[in-house]
Amino acid sequence: MDNFLLECLKIFVAASIFYVWVPRYFNIIEEFKQYNYPDYLRDIVGILKLTFAFMLVAKDAQYVLVASGGLVVLMLAAFATHIRVKNNYKLFFPSLSLMLINSLIFYMTYSA
Repeated sequence: MDNFLLECLKIFVAASIFYVWVPRYFNIIEEFKQYNYPDYLRDIVGILKLTFAFMLVAKDAQYVLVASGGLVVLMLAAFATHIRVKNNYKLFFPSLSLMLINSLIFYMTYSA
């Protein structure tokens, strides 16, 4: 059961990141402009998030640990940005929830 839950969480996170960074990329462009972040930072974050999303669904636990740990850091930065610009909870909830889910993925993978 734990393994099934872990796989479901990994797929959910990977699909969520893909959805936000590929079909909805124009929203990302606008958000990074709103936050006054440079284009190169947006591109680096996108490359890292998509790479980690693909690594997350790998069968190798070391890839999953690197991916989930990296996503925790990136989601923490996203959460901090939302707090810094004083967004309401509807805008920072996705980063917070993905940070917590990736923490759980990391824990479940590490303790397996």
